[in-house]
Amino acid sequence: MEYRKKIKKEAGNKKIMIYPGKSSDMPVIYLNAVSEEEGDKVYHVLSQSECPDFTLVMMSGLDWNHDMAPWDAAPVFPKNGAPFTQGADAYLKQLTTQIIPSVECCIQGKAAWRGLAGYSLAGLFAVYAMYHTSLFERIASISGSLWFPGFAAYAVSNELVKKPKRLYFSLGDAESKTKNPYLKTVQSRTEELEAFYRKQGIETTFCRNTGGHFKDTDQRMAAGILWLLSKLP
Repeated sequence: MEYRKKIKKEAGNKKIMIYPGKSSDMPVIYLNAVSEEEGDKVYHVLSQSECPDFTLVMMSGLDWNHDMAPWDAAPVFPKNGAPFTQGADAYLKQLTTQIIPSVECCIQGKAAWRGLAGYSLAGLFAVYAMYHTSLFERIASISGSLWFPGFAAYAVSNELVKKPKRLYFSLGDAESKTKNPYLKTVQSRTEELEAFYRKQGIETTFCRNTGGHFKDTDQRMAAGILWLLSKLP
């Protein structure tokens, strides 16, 4: 894939980086990330691969434990962790009503389809978004925080606004090897939800990576995006 110069925008306190596609009417994938540098690294990995043409949009400047959290929850690490405060609904509204229209005024043509991807809590947010908007046809939850208290029960007992065409899950094989009561459930929760969506007729995959949560994050995100971009049968 040809490396293209990014376009910078802002929406409120959110920073937006657009890595435009070469042609008109290409897919647009939105990636929530910790920092602008993270988006650059992911795009660099993709630019070195045989990646189909598309536009990548990366949002940063997020209040991570607020914007990505579907509801309030206690800290994962009680001694030194921060609590989670419900902010996903407000951020999703900002994404769908402000950020996407602003971004798509800058691309060539129209979005062929939209994808939503994220790592860790942003992977949780990507799955949560399916229950509140129909704008995203393909979803990637990469090392997603599907251990989040009450989320698995929420997911199986509520209806999707619209079934996505494709769902990607991934997890490091060491991520559940912990004594933390929340984090140790991440593999079972991810397997449970991947099977649940597959039974609904959604094309899903579950990629198992080597290592813990913080290993090869750029490569893992790029792999998820590549799978979303691969052609449907």
